[in-house]
Amino acid sequence: MLEDQTGFKTARSIKFCILQYQIKQTMITPPNLEKGDTIAIVAPAGYLKSEESLKEGITLATFWGLQVKLGTHLFKKHGHFAGTDEARLSDLQSALNDPSVKAIWCARGGYGTNRIIDKLDFTEFKKHPKWVIGFSDITTLLNHLNNLGIESLHAMMATSQKSIMNDLAVVSLEKVLFGGALSYEIPSNKNNLIGQARGTLVGGNLSLLAASLGTNSAPNPKDAILFIEETGEYQYRIDRMLYSLKRNGFFEQCRGVLIGGLSDIPANDPDFGKTNEQLVLEVIERTDIPVIFDVPAGHLTENCALILGRKVLLKVDKQNSFITFK
Repeated sequence: MLEDQTGFKTARSIKFCILQYQIKQTMITPPNLEKGDTIAIVAPAGYLKSEESLKEGITLATFWGLQVKLGTHLFKKHGHFAGTDEARLSDLQSALNDPSVKAIWCARGGYGTNRIIDKLDFTEFKKHPKWVIGFSDITTLLNHLNNLGIESLHAMMATSQKSIMNDLAVVSLEKVLFGGALSYEIPSNKNNLIGQARGTLVGGNLSLLAASLGTNSAPNPKDAILFIEETGEYQYRIDRMLYSLKRNGFFEQCRGVLIGGLSDIPANDPDFGKTNEQLVLEVIERTDIPVIFDVPAGHLTENCALILGRKVLLKVDKQNSFITFK
């Protein structure tokens, strides 16, 4: 059995190591949007409950001076999903290929992106990169794009009605899309680990990160800043998924950790015996890297934009934490 650079000797870890060498070292930033550009809205995962749910998203895009193009099958329903796999794949592939579309805004998450990711052809997209925007189930797609060498945008979706009414969420998304500088200053949680670090931001929803392990959609933790958020999962499940990341070398190899929203966490029965912060720090185990809790991103009203694949600088002290995209 071969041994990789981390010392792991399992077949899984060898496959994981090979996948990491496929990741591009120089990331491409998609072009900034301009007034008059077209943004496509597609639904790669769960179905939309109503056409009305898109009203605020379309209004916001129009306010920014953008033209909106809706996916052909956007309002379809096929069981749990926004149409069949073939229909969702067709809409997303069309948006990726269309040179007149300058950004792709996912309508919602839920579940379903994993079912179509391996059937997508990124040949045309790589010739003309564009921002792909979403979070939650869209984590798979965002990290896959990073592995192709293209930055992606973890941010509110077109049906995120509460976030669309939140100034910080809206302004941060607008800044990235139109070429503004992005940084955050956050009051420090008492459980933060103080320090500084610089690395490439990767990550997203914990469930999807754990599900991607061993695939070519898994993020590269080497010298990275790892972002994690989750919603609706019991603490024992969060613990299990974090340990899956740990066993794959994520916390050993990364340079810092950002913990976003851990929202709507149901009570464990029996009681897990730890706070969310204690749980996370116990799994990370290290104290030589900065860790920031309460990052306003994820399944929160204040779902601020994060540029995955971009270099980011972390500075953490007892009073405030600073996240600056370079």
